[in-house]
Amino acid sequence: MESHAKLLGHPAHTILIVFPLGLLATSVIFDVVYLLNDNPTMAVVAFWMQVAGIAGGFIAAPFGTIDWVAIPKNTRAKRVGMIHGLGNVLVLLLFIVSVLFRWDEIENPPTLALVASFAGFALAGFTGWLGGELVNRLGVGVDPGAHLDAPNSLSGRAAMEGRRL
Repeated sequence: MESHAKLLGHPAHTILIVFPLGLLATSVIFDVVYLLNDNPTMAVVAFWMQVAGIAGGFIAAPFGTIDWVAIPKNTRAKRVGMIHGLGNVLVLLLFIVSVLFRWDEIENPPTLALVASFAGFALAGFTGWLGGELVNRLGVGVDPGAHLDAPNSLSGRAAMEGRRL
């Protein structure tokens, strides 16, 4: 099933989601470093990475929603996509909770802020796997006729062109 929201010939959601996913995951690494050496700079970095990751999540989400709406009803892909999307809403909410609890104590985040970010990280691992299931197993966001010798997406030619039978 081809993506309905493209950027330079590729599904916009899969392009954009790498930024919030990377920022939020890396924020957890900085939280762990903070916990290991009590360096407040690491907590500040984690805070701002979370803020940027949340913003990126809000940018990426509408494109995933556009693609999810286009998935045919009563399919496994529709169900997996719904769990993926709702799970990612929960991921964003957990990181928003983390940011809100840190707001007045950026250099010394309270335990609840850290627990929320660690839970968000764990859930993002699962929802990321579901995203991979959608693309790699269920073919969501894949051009019809995609193959190993398909022409460049910017060429304007169909992916099926050049296919060896």
